[in-house]
Amino acid sequence: MENNGQMLVYSSSPHKKAPRTTRFIMINVCVALIPACIAGIIFFGYLAAIILALSLISAVISEFVYLLICGMNFKKICAQFDFTSCVTGLLVGLTIGVNYPLYAPVLGSMFAIIVVKMFFGGTGKNLVNPAIAGRIFIFISFQSVVTEWILPSGNPVTGATELTGMLESGNLSSLSLLDMFLGRNLAGCIGETCKLALIIGAVYLCAMRIIDIRFPLIYIAVTGLFTVALNGFNFAYFLPSILLGGLIIGAFFMATDYVTTPNTKAGNYIYFFLLGILTAGLRQATGMETVSFAILLMNLLIPLIDKIIINKPFGFTKTKKKSVKDN
Repeated sequence: MENNGQMLVYSSSPHKKAPRTTRFIMINVCVALIPACIAGIIFFGYLAAIILALSLISAVISEFVYLLICGMNFKKICAQFDFTSCVTGLLVGLTIGVNYPLYAPVLGSMFAIIVVKMFFGGTGKNLVNPAIAGRIFIFISFQSVVTEWILPSGNPVTGATELTGMLESGNLSSLSLLDMFLGRNLAGCIGETCKLALIIGAVYLCAMRIIDIRFPLIYIAVTGLFTVALNGFNFAYFLPSILLGGLIIGAFFMATDYVTTPNTKAGNYIYFFLLGILTAGLRQATGMETVSFAILLMNLLIPLIDKIIINKPFGFTKTKKKSVKDN
């Protein structure tokens, strides 16, 4: 439409532009995951580096190939590339162990990107977190591998991890809290062992204002406290339940995904509180790590939470009810 010789462009909201694009956010998440990647490679050696590389490359290639098949030209794909597939690929690699076959992260990343993300319309339209779905796909597809884990020393350990052993037997881990925090002598996935590296990344995300620290802390605290309650209010379970398993990486890097969290602040409080209850409850009931399954189940409840708790419209003022005298 023209007005006095000037072209007026009509477009839908929002009209305010900001430098915090999806690409900006995802690049910063990738940066925040670097400490966990480095720690995983230091602890588990070259196999960890290969798995992370395969997972990352497979995720990126899967997105490019899918869009090429859909008819988009390569130049346009590169122009709109937002690094979400990089985050997904890194998280898939970080949430499995080096005992998995090298094609496992490839299949997991392909499933996460093609099935969970692209089939539903791409970035911002996925119903559940793609990395979570990819991790669960690998877990279910390679059940026999779960019975054996590799220690940071390189020695295989058959049977339960420290967390599973604590949940099944009711006996606290023999590892010190410092060992749990640093990931020393702790069998598990590549990215979940060193909590120090994960916290460094989380602090970076908070400093860049990518995540709100309150919500992952609610998730972590509720999980620990409910685990204590389920074990006869024995507070000796509190820190091990937090430092063992994938709670830290799940809380800061997966549960906080913008697409799969509620739209309101009140909804987020409910979401992360219930997530902690569900995680601790499923852990106790199954005797295994259930962070991924808890986040996946809660992702499916997001539409219900958003339907119940609705944001007030901008400029909303509550109208006063007319009294009998006014009439």
